[in-house]
Amino acid sequence: MAINLQKGQREAICAPQFTVGLGWDTNSSSTGSSFDLDTSIFVLGENKRLISDAHFVFYNNLKTPDGAVEHTGDNLTGDGDGDDEQIKVDLSRIGSDAAEICIVVTIHDAENRRQNFGQIRNSYIRIFDGNKTEILKYELEEDFSIETAVEFGRIYKRNNEWKFEAVGAGMKDGLEFFLNKYN
Repeated sequence: MAINLQKGQREAICAPQFTVGLGWDTNSSSTGSSFDLDTSIFVLGENKRLISDAHFVFYNNLKTPDGAVEHTGDNLTGDGDGDDEQIKVDLSRIGSDAAEICIVVTIHDAENRRQNFGQIRNSYIRIFDGNKTEILKYELEEDFSIETAVEFGRIYKRNNEWKFEAVGAGMKDGLEFFLNKYN
């Protein structure tokens, strides 16, 4: 049975290979424009900085050089049930210099489209193993009425053990904020 996390809660990940699924529903009628949410992954070293530019994984760079983190592709609409985007993680392949995997979702062209996470509902991040058994799930419950980017969660290494933290931190600045923070 999956563990349902609250904001700030942490849980060990005991599977060496797993998938991170992210899902959301949008209210396109509120702005007249369709939503395009994008998942980005930052693989960081102990210094909380990107290991290299190639360790920034998103729709134009789907995989880290070691193949340990792979984005399965950009969902442009978010339509349908289940996960809207997924990231495959293989901790047995990740470089020894990796200490954290930060998972961020941003709204593409949010300012011009007048969109924010307050218009998004049913947002979640979950981790499941190779048998599709859900290990943990975190549902974002806050109303991010001005934020255009949300750090959903992070996977980090502490004492040679990988853990997940439910972050749920919204930012008004979008992806550029995270690129500056982690570069």
